[in-house]
Amino acid sequence: MKIMNTEALKKQDFLPVLLGSDINVYGMARSFHEAYGYKSVAVGKGILPACTHSHIVEVLKVEPRLEEDDVFVRTLTEFAKNFSGQRLLLVPCGDNYIKMLVRNQTKLRGIYEFECISEELLMRLSIKESFYQVCEEHCFSFPKTTTCTYENHKNLELPFDFPVIIKPSNSVAYWNCKFPHKKKVFVANTREEFDAILDAIYGSSYKDHLILQEFIPGDDSKMRVMNCYCGKDKKVKLIALGNAVLEEHSPEGIGSYAAIINGYDEKLNETMKNFLEGIGYVGFANFDIKYDERDGKFKFFEINVRLGRSNFYVTGSGFNTVKWIVDDYIYNKLDDYTVADNINLYTVVPKGVIKKYVPDSDFKSLALKLWSEGKVSEPLFYSADHNLKHNFYARAAYINQFRKFRKYF
Repeated sequence: MKIMNTEALKKQDFLPVLLGSDINVYGMARSFHEAYGYKSVAVGKGILPACTHSHIVEVLKVEPRLEEDDVFVRTLTEFAKNFSGQRLLLVPCGDNYIKMLVRNQTKLRGIYEFECISEELLMRLSIKESFYQVCEEHCFSFPKTTTCTYENHKNLELPFDFPVIIKPSNSVAYWNCKFPHKKKVFVANTREEFDAILDAIYGSSYKDHLILQEFIPGDDSKMRVMNCYCGKDKKVKLIALGNAVLEEHSPEGIGSYAAIINGYDEKLNETMKNFLEGIGYVGFANFDIKYDERDGKFKFFEINVRLGRSNFYVTGSGFNTVKWIVDDYIYNKLDDYTVADNINLYTVVPKGVIKKYVPDSDFKSLALKLWSEGKVSEPLFYSADHNLKHNFYARAAYINQFRKFRKYF
């Protein structure tokens, strides 16, 4: 059932068209609504609960074959005809959608406004093997790393000790494969576990390389997340560092951030600024980083060529991420350089989960203090989005975190 009046949407200066339907899409829609009072529409392969029964975003087009190039272009071209004469701001909110947009950008320019890197740069950054080569070129530290293939995984000798991190080199191909007990990232503590995990992965449709890394010790609070925006002039305009309080630990969510406190590190900010400008980057970028207490260095895990799933920690601290892309591509009035340094707590879990599962420390005390002071942002709970069914879903997802942490932590 349609909630929105499409005629009303046409009266907006521009219309955000979001690709996907997960919590990242809802967070982006909320950011647009907070900044401009504008509603967003979404196009995706399906409709996930985060975007159902909302008054600020609606999935107006579902196409199960959206990840096929010709279907992607045809679907978005036909969709745009419903809003003829209006400026459409296209924002992909997932790795697959980014890949599709980069590959087909020349066919969609002039129909939509969007930021997009080249396909060559996408491949260098999104395939983890080549990303680590880029890290070496720019003197970034990263975990000791090797790779394995379908052909050699049975007899592979590891150059470092267990535990070992196992993750796909090609995240898009891995996303589309299926096998029992699948996780985003695996940790193998013994050779027996290692062999069993590789056999399970390569027993699926996934046949690309796997990245094998040393395990960097330290709890969730040693993780850092950074979201950046580079303008059309290829200069960094926004940097926002976050310090993880707690990560998700379920198989499908492992590595995703459950709670974040905004942080600041001048040296790290400057390093990332120089890196992004050095490679000629445009648009949003998201980095996963871990502080290694053994040598006092930050170790880089990966870059996502989009905003991260938890990017609302930036908006929630007073620096609304969408204003950068709107000012750049719609209003052509982007400011110079901003560091998002307000202290705020972002969370997708209840306070009780933080109390129980975050180790006692000054950092945990800070998280609870921010909560008590009202300096907390919860992306699914938005007072301007009054809908009983949406609020029920948000509350159920929140409470379900107790079950997930009890089972997997």
